[in-house]
Amino acid sequence: MRSTQSIEILCLVLAALVLVWSGTLVAQPWAVAPLLAFAAAIATFRARRFFPGRTRTRLLIESWSMVAFITAVLWFTNKSSSPLFNLYLLPIILSALTLGRLVTLLQVGVIALCHLGLASASPQIDVLSLAYASQVVGQIAPFLLVAFLTTTLSADITEARERIENLAQTDSLTGLYNPRTFNQIWQREHASCEGDRGTYALLMVDIDRLKDINETFGHEAGNSAITLVAQCLQRSIRASDTAGRFGGDEFAVLLPGATPEIAESVVKRVRHNVYKTTLDLRSRMIRCTVSVGVVCYPKDGRDVRELMSAVEHKVYRDKELRRAPGAETSA
Repeated sequence: MRSTQSIEILCLVLAALVLVWSGTLVAQPWAVAPLLAFAAAIATFRARRFFPGRTRTRLLIESWSMVAFITAVLWFTNKSSSPLFNLYLLPIILSALTLGRLVTLLQVGVIALCHLGLASASPQIDVLSLAYASQVVGQIAPFLLVAFLTTTLSADITEARERIENLAQTDSLTGLYNPRTFNQIWQREHASCEGDRGTYALLMVDIDRLKDINETFGHEAGNSAITLVAQCLQRSIRASDTAGRFGGDEFAVLLPGATPEIAESVVKRVRHNVYKTTLDLRSRMIRCTVSVGVVCYPKDGRDVRELMSAVEHKVYRDKELRRAPGAETSA
């Protein structure tokens, strides 16, 4: 992460400047050791790319390494009274933004123990005195406040980002995937089946007479019918299946690994669940029905466009049959 690298470099630069300007490097040449060690660790960690794909592990290592580095620098710059003590805010902010509240609070606790250890090594400080207690509270309390506020802000940002991503992928009325996201999932499944000779089924579902419901009862009633069918679809499919709304009164369902027999059983389940669920519209109980088309890969086509054309034709054919006089609407 670029932000992590920036924090590490900032921490290193600030520590180096204070060590040089204060004359510590001249009086205590060993003070250069933590600078060189931390710089080498940063360079090696970035160059070798340790723990690929395990971002949290990398962040844990880098955050705690910064705590160790700052503690070492404080040892050479007046220990617990060092002007660099506030550098601890950098790993705290990093942890709060990326690792969560528990790790951040644990880090603040470790920093408090480091403060106690550094103060114990200073002959002029009595760690059992009231003066030292007030010093600790004055220095550690702001860290706790920053940790709490930053973790809260990070949680709010994460929640907002997830909500935005969810809105970008789903239909606002039904919560099903929108056409763009559904097509992306379908394309991935199709490519996977082409590679390993797998199978899948695609259902296209169309609500019957939705226009009549809209004209008779209003668009809110039509939206209720759309929502009802969406809920019935979700109840009728497996967790591994994918349902999406294609706009208006059309839905699509992807059934990975489904055979024609499994697909037909899903079609029957969808029809049954929709028909047995009624809408209460102005004290009238309305039953919805759906027309369904189903195609299977590779039986009904090997190309996505060919399959889409075939399933649309089957939906249209099913709708025509269901409009015929005496046609059964519940199955």
